Amino acid sequence: MKAEVAILPDAAQAASEAARRLAAAAEAAVAARGEAHLALSGGRSPGPVFDALARRPGLPWARVHLHWADERCVPPGHAESNYRLARERLLSKVPVAPERVHRLRGELEPAAAAAEASRELRRALGPRGRLDAVLLGLGEDGHTASLFPGTAALAERRRPVCANRVPALAAWRLTMTFPALNAVREVLVLACGKAKARVLARALHGPPGVYPIQSLRPTSGRLAFLLDREAAKFLQ
Repeated sequence: MKAEVAILPDAAQAASEAARRLAAAAEAAVAARGEAHLALSGGRSPGPVFDALARRPGLPWARVHLHWADERCVPPGHAESNYRLARERLLSKVPVAPERVHRLRGELEPAAAAAEASRELRRALGPRGRLDAVLLGLGEDGHTASLFPGTAALAERRRPVCANRVPALAAWRLTMTFPALNAVREVLVLACGKAKARVLARALHGPPGVYPIQSLRPTSGRLAFLLDREAAKFLQ
C-alpha cells in the first residue's frame, strides 16, 4: 500500500495537521481552478478537524464546495448525522454559501438518495470530474467511509455514490465508492488512538486485499495517513 505516513504526537496535533492539509488543498485548488471541492466524513475523528478549520483565517470559503464521503440514513438533524456534526462545528461558523453544500440526503430512501447524490456530484464537479481533497477515517474492522468488509459497495465500479447495506450494523449507509475516492487529488486518512493500531499495521504492512482501506489507491493523487503515536505504536 503506497502512502505517506505522518505520525503526530497526539490526536489534537493530528487533527490540526489534517485541517492544515485540507486548507492547503482548498487554497491551491482555488488558485489553480477558481474553486475547491472538499469531501468530509463523520464519526469521532473529524470534529476537532472541523474546529480547526473554523478557526483558520483566510480560507476562501466563498469558493469552496463541501461534499460528504458517507452518511447515515437519518434526517439531517439526527444526532448521528454526519452532516449535523459538520453543520454544528464548521458550517455554522464559516461563510460557505448554502448552494455549495452538497449533503447526502440520508432521510430519503437509500437507493434514491444515492442516485441523487451521484447526479449532484457529477453536476457539481463538471468536466473536472474529481474532488480536490477528502477526509476519511478508519474503523477497527478496516472500513473507511461506509465501505465495510463484506458489503456490496466494495465491488462498485461505476457509480460515485451508492447505498450500502451493512449487516453488522443492521443499517443502510450512503457512501462514496472506491472509483470516486481514488480519483481524488489528496486523500487524507485520520486515525488516532490505540484501538486503531493493529488494523493500521496490518493494512499498511500486511498482505493486500484483506481490509477495505487497502483499496485506497489514488490513480493520480496522493494518499496520506495522519496518525497519533498511539495509533502508530505497531509501525515503529
